[in-house]
Amino acid sequence: MVISLAALGFILSLSPSAFAEENTFLTKDEALKLAFEDCEIKRTVVPLTDAMSKRVEKLSGYPPATRTTYAYRAFKKGTLVGTAYFDVNRVRTMRQVLMVVVGPECKIKRVELLAFAEPREYIPNLRWYGQFLGKTLNDALSLKHDIKGVTGATLTARATLQSVRRMLATHLVLTTPPARKNPTETKLKAKPGGTS
Repeated sequence: MVISLAALGFILSLSPSAFAEENTFLTKDEALKLAFEDCEIKRTVVPLTDAMSKRVEKLSGYPPATRTTYAYRAFKKGTLVGTAYFDVNRVRTMRQVLMVVVGPECKIKRVELLAFAEPREYIPNLRWYGQFLGKTLNDALSLKHDIKGVTGATLTARATLQSVRRMLATHLVLTTPPARKNPTETKLKAKPGGTS
């Protein structure tokens, strides 16, 4: 499901009354302050090209939720300490909003639930979200390996995993140039009776 930039901005700016009041836990600004205390935060807006979107999908297994990414890079005394991304996705029929923080070493530093429009009984406990800490984007980052499922909240677990994988992949695409063949590694075929 692709969410338009306008829809994402609208959802992230919602007041508590726009979601059911009991289902909005943090605003975007509160979540950023919680994750990056005493840091300078710089927001970068990055439109994803077709090639970038394809790389995100190839790395994560899921297409980007939107074609525009907002990266909130946090600096402490001039040193990058992490980058936060916000992701909106559907759990069952309603949406959740997550903040995913990626450290400079491309590992998950924090997963924070900001809003959840499904019934509250489908929200996993804090310990469950803690399973993501220190994880990198690889095949083990799945409900079959490193992340335990949640009885009674399987759809939430799947949606959260999708968000985390998608945001990690987005971070990698934004911070790592695509692999290019080294011209010195190209094998040349020798022509019969001549040099290449």
